[in-house]
Formats: sequence, structure tokens, C-alpha cells
Amino acid sequence: MGIQVWTSREAPQEVPRDVAGQREMPVEAVQADAASPQVLPDTASVSGMPGPPLVASEAQVSGTRVDEEPPLPTDEFIPSLDISEISTQPAPVADVSSLDWPELQAAVASCTACELHKTRTQTVFGVGDHAAQWMIIGEAPGADEDKQGEPFVGRAGQLLNNMLKALGLRREQVFIANILKCRPPGNRNPAPEEIVRCEAFLQRQVALVKPKVILAVGGVAAHNLLKVDTAVSRLRGQLHHYGETPLVVTYHPAYLLRKPSEKGKSWADLKFAAAVVRGEPS
Repeated sequence: MGIQVWTSREAPQEVPRDVAGQREMPVEAVQADAASPQVLPDTASVSGMPGPPLVASEAQVSGTRVDEEPPLPTDEFIPSLDISEISTQPAPVADVSSLDWPELQAAVASCTACELHKTRTQTVFGVGDHAAQWMIIGEAPGADEDKQGEPFVGRAGQLLNNMLKALGLRREQVFIANILKCRPPGNRNPAPEEIVRCEAFLQRQVALVKPKVILAVGGVAAHNLLKVDTAVSRLRGQLHHYGETPLVVTYHPAYLLRKPSEKGKSWADLKFAAAVVRGEPS
């Protein structure tokens, strides 16, 4: 089977348009930092998993978030956080369940529910198609995102764009959001109480978009959306759900920049998510 290899550079102009990923795609480039070994993607299996959405996670090994290209994170890290304590905390956020897009964006921009509003440059609401079939959810804004007000910019964002192009998708055709709408100081991992206070905004975004699949990118996103602390390597290759929305877990682009040998597995995850979008039986 052909393997798609991405780099953080601009992708070729001619991109396969078959979202189905049914035909093989050639190896296109090498990793920007080092040669990217070819890895056969795992075959995605499916097992039902109950429940929607919370916890802190994958990049805690280094104390910084993967968006900012820390030392190589490990997806095998399992936090010692008590999930039950988090899930019972009330979220002191006004009811946003009936807000439309402009109202929701205004509510996010004016939010002061946690201490992050004191240090942010601006909120990072999310970008993309409001009726997208794909919704991509990352962890929290980094320094570049805080400055530009848009999620997934910089090298990790470029790699994400190339990953989408390999499926025949443009960035504008998906909706991209984060667990948090504000950057944690020093690019630390999101705190549980911050995630709780921000969760209603993300839930409303999912309800408005009505995606056919959510792609949870990285451990922080996966752990908090699924309320588990299982390693990413054990979460990927399965079909989960956030509420009633199908959810697929994959590695964070910044993790792939540090460990390009895992790109084959992420390519398998993308093809798995594409099959979910097509409604293929699992």
C-alpha cells in the first residue's frame, strides 16, 4: 500500500481529490529536519466507545505544549489526574447553547471565566467552514495562534494543511478549533479548571457545525474530549464518539515533526476518518 509522507513545506500544486483515499498516493517529500522513514500505516480497526467529553495530558512530559515544538513528547504518558474530580466541577459560563455563530464568537471574545483572559492577546475562536463534514480539534493556542487569532499556524499548521491536501481537502473546507480559546502562559498544558470553563463553547461549536467526524489531534485534545487518560497509541485506530458525533484520534502535527516515523500511522487515521465521513460500515 502506498504511504503518504508530509512535510511542513508547501504541498505540490496537484493534489488528489479523492477524499476516499481509495487510490495509492506516492511518497512526495522528506522531513524538513531529517529524512522521514517510510512506515506502513496500521490497519484501522473499529470498536464502539461510549460517551462524550476531559483531563490534562500528552506533552506534560516536557511541561510545554506540542504546538510550540517542545522536546519530543511521548504519547505513552498517562497523567495521574483524577478524572472524576474534573468531570464534577461546574462550569461557571453563561448558557451558550442557543447562540448563533456571531453571538458565540462575541461570547468567546468577551469571556473572563478563567484567569487566562488576563494574559491573552486575543481569543482564538476557530476557523473554517461552518457546515464542514470534518471538525479538527487541537489543544490550546500557542504563541503564534495568540498573535494571529487563528488555530494551527506555524510549522505544525503547515503540516496539518498538507495532511488535509493529501486527502483532497483544503483548510477552508474543514472547521478547526481548540480545547481552549486562550493561550496558557508559557505554552503550558491547559489546566483542568480552564478546560471545564471553556468546554461549553466547544460543545456549541460542534452542535452548530454538525460534523460527520471529529479528528482529535494529540493527547490533550483526545483525553479531554473522551474523558480518558489512555495513551494516544491505544486510542487511535478505533471509533469513539463525542456525544453522538463520531471521533477519530490521531497524533499532533508537532509530534509528527519530531517523530516522522509515526506519519504512516497518522495517514491510516486520516483514511479511517475519511471512511467515517463516507458512511462506510465499520
